[in-house]
Amino acid sequence: MKWKKAPEELVSFLSKRMKDVRCESRQMFGFPAYFINGNMFTGAFEDKLFLRFSESDRMEIAKVSPLVKPFEPMPGRPMGEYVALPRSLYMDRSFFDKWLERSIRYTNSLPPKKKASKG
Repeated sequence: MKWKKAPEELVSFLSKRMKDVRCESRQMFGFPAYFINGNMFTGAFEDKLFLRFSESDRMEIAKVSPLVKPFEPMPGRPMGEYVALPRSLYMDRSFFDKWLERSIRYTNSLPPKKKASKG
């Protein structure tokens, strides 16, 4: 399956927005993704931005906007705790900042991911 390259505007937007967040940048699926304590919480995928939330936050954000969809890097294969935001939502600064903060808070509450042992 061949994926579309993420727009440079999205990649740049995420990079600039993450400068003030204590996180690590890595590539996932060939796209930029950001991690706290080894747990992925946001990133780009094709032309969408995804965020990780608790179940209650996922239900709330879905009620706030019908444009929020489960994040599915492959059709029919959603990533459980993640939602995808189209450009119109992530470019709305007040909307995005509020939900990014919730994603960060949730991800900070998760136990750190253990590094895979090399054996």
